[in-house]
Amino acid sequence: MHTNKEKDLSRIKTLREKLDNLNKQYFLFDDPLVDDSIYDSLKRELKNLEEKYPEYFSNESITQKVGEKASDKFQKVEHKTPKKSLEDIFSEEELELWFSKISKLSAEKIEFLCELKNDGLNITIYYENGNFTKAITRGDGKVGEDVTHTISQIKNIPHILKEKINIEVSGEVFMSKKSFQELNEKQKNEGKNLFANPRNASSGSVRQLDPEVTKSRNLDMFFYAIGDNSSIEIQSQEELLLYLKKQGLHICEHMKKCKNIEEVKEFIKYWTKERENLPYEIDGIVVKVNSLLQQKNMGYTAKHPRFAVAYKFPAMQVASKIERIVVQVGRTGALTPVAELSPVHLAGSIVKRATLHNIDFIKERDIKIGDTVVVQKAGDVIPEVVKVLTEFRKGIETEFIFPKNCPECDSVAVRTEGESAYRCKNSGCPAILRAKIKHFVSRKAFNLEGVGKKIINQLIHQKIINSPADIFKIKYENLLVLPLFKEKKAQNVIDSISKSKEIELNKFIFALGIRFLGEQGSLDFSKFLISKIKPQKELSISRIISEIKGFSLEEIINLEGVGEKIGQSIFEWFSLNENVLFLHELESLGITITFSKLSEQNSTGKLKNLSFVVTGKLNTMSRDEIIAKLKENSATVKNSISKNTNYLIAGEDAGSKLEKAKKLKLQIISEEEFLKMIS
Repeated sequence: MHTNKEKDLSRIKTLREKLDNLNKQYFLFDDPLVDDSIYDSLKRELKNLEEKYPEYFSNESITQKVGEKASDKFQKVEHKTPKKSLEDIFSEEELELWFSKISKLSAEKIEFLCELKNDGLNITIYYENGNFTKAITRGDGKVGEDVTHTISQIKNIPHILKEKINIEVSGEVFMSKKSFQELNEKQKNEGKNLFANPRNASSGSVRQLDPEVTKSRNLDMFFYAIGDNSSIEIQSQEELLLYLKKQGLHICEHMKKCKNIEEVKEFIKYWTKERENLPYEIDGIVVKVNSLLQQKNMGYTAKHPRFAVAYKFPAMQVASKIERIVVQVGRTGALTPVAELSPVHLAGSIVKRATLHNIDFIKERDIKIGDTVVVQKAGDVIPEVVKVLTEFRKGIETEFIFPKNCPECDSVAVRTEGESAYRCKNSGCPAILRAKIKHFVSRKAFNLEGVGKKIINQLIHQKIINSPADIFKIKYENLLVLPLFKEKKAQNVIDSISKSKEIELNKFIFALGIRFLGEQGSLDFSKFLISKIKPQKELSISRIISEIKGFSLEEIINLEGVGEKIGQSIFEWFSLNENVLFLHELESLGITITFSKLSEQNSTGKLKNLSFVVTGKLNTMSRDEIIAKLKENSATVKNSISKNTNYLIAGEDAGSKLEKAKKLKLQIISEEEFLKMIS
C-alpha cells in the first residue's frame, strides 16, 4: 500500500515529465496538445506539490523554467537582458496575498499600472541608432531564436524609430480574431491543418523559414518593456508605455493607473466581462507596480519579478486528478458517481468534486480512479468530467466498481430498462429523505432561509423531521436542542418557516420534486392550471388535486413545454395515494397557494412570446433574480441555446452558450440592456 507521500512524489515525477513534453509542443513545435487553461492547472498542481515537499526541489522542473530552449531550426542568440516570466494568480485572494508581500518591500505608497495580457508570442527587438537590427524569441529566457527575417515583415512594427536611440524593447506578437478566422479558412480551403487558436497561429507565423509566409498573415505587436541596458529617463511604467508610443511603437491603449488594490480589482472585473468585445484575444490582466524605482527595489525571484503578476481569467476547462469516486443518492433514489478531485480553480471557484453522471458514462470514457481528467462546468454550474488525459497514466490507476446496493441503506440498486441510472427503491432511505427535504426548502421552492444541509441533517438525526411536511411542525424548543442553536437563530428559523407557508403555485409545484419536472416545466404547468381553473381570490391545495386528477394523460402530455416524459411523470405522481395524502397534510398545516404573478404574466407581460437564455456571472442580480424578472414579464426561460431562442443575456465568463449564440447569430444582450427592456 502506497503512503500519501509516495503517491505525491510519484505525481510530481509524472507532472514534470508530461508538462515538459507539453511545454516543448507549445513553444518549439507550435502544436499545443491541450488548452492553455488545462496546462496552467497542471503546472499549478505541480507547483503546490513542490512547495509541499521542498526537499525535492529541482531547477530542471517546468515551474522553474521560462519558456523552452531555442530550436536548432534558427540561429541562437543570447539575450542582453535575461527574460523572466510573470507569476500567474487566479483569484482576488491571491491578488491580496501578492499585495501584502510587496507592501513589505516598500515604505512608500504603491500605485499600479494594469495592462491587458495579450495571448501571443513574446519577442524582443533591438534598435541601434533608431534602426531595427535584430528580433529574437524569448526561448528559455537566456537564449532565444533569431527571427529577424520574419518579424521585420510585420507591417505595424517600425523599421526606424522617431529618435536615433539604442534600445531593447519587448512585447507580444499576436493575431486578431478576424485575421485568425481568415487564416484558418485559407488553411481549410488548401487542405492544410487548422490552427488551434490565435496564439498558436501567431507563433507558427513568426517561426517560419520563409518570411513571405509571415508577411501574408497580418500580424501585429504590442510593446510593454525595455531592457536593462536602455538609458531612458523615465520614472514609471505608464511613462514607459507613452514613451514607446512616441517612438512609433504600438502599445495597448487599454491600460489604467490604479491608486490601490481595489481599483485593480475593478479593472479586472471590467475586462473579465468586456474581453469578448476586443478584436484580439487576451487571457488575463498584467498588474505592475507603476514606479520603476519601486520595481527595482523589489527585484526578482529566480524566475519571476516581484513587482508584477499575471491575473489569469477564470478557466472554462482545467485538469485535475481523481483521488477517489463516491456514490451520492438523490431525491429520486438515483445513484450518481461523483469524482473527488485534487482542488482546482475553475470558472472563478475552487472545485473539489465533479459529477460522473452514471456507470455508462464512466465506461464509455474509460475513467479510472487516479486518472488525470479535464473538468468543466456543465450549464455553467455543475462541474463535470469531460475526458481523460490518458498520457498521464502510470498503470496504477484502478477501475471503479459500481455498488450493487445503495451506499446509504444497503437496499439493492435497481436499473429500469431504458434508463442509465441505478436507483434505490427504498422510500425510507435516509439519503433520499435528506435530498427531498433539501430540494423542498431550496430557494426556488419554499425558500426557507437559514435551513441548509447541516441543519437538515441535524433535524433528521434528532428525529425532529421525517418528511418534508414535518418542516412546518417544527417548534422553537425543538431547535434549541440542536448544536450551536441559540435563541435568536432558533427564532429566525421559526419566522422563516412561518413566512414560507404562503407560496406561488409554480414554486409549490417545483417543491414537490416530481421527476423530470424542473423550474421552467413547473412554471409552464402552473400557467396551464391557472388558465384552466381560472381561480378568483384563492387556490386551495384540494382544488389543485381535484383539477389535476381530472386531466387525462394526453392533456398533460400535450402541454407546451411538458411533453411525454414529463407528462407521464406528473400523471403518475398525482395518481399515487401517498402523494395525495402528503398534499392534504400540507394543506392542514396551513400552506396557502398564490397565483397573482402568474395571472399578470399571462396577460400583461412585456416579454410575452419571447424566449431567453441566461448565462455567465451577472453584476447586480443573481441568476435566480434575473430569471424571476423574466418570468414576471411573461418571458420563456430555457436552459439551452437553440435557433428559436430570441435573446441570450450574457454576463461575465459566458462560455460555450455565448459562442453558440454567436454562431446562430442570435440577439446577445447584457444585464443592463435587459433591464432597459423591462423598465
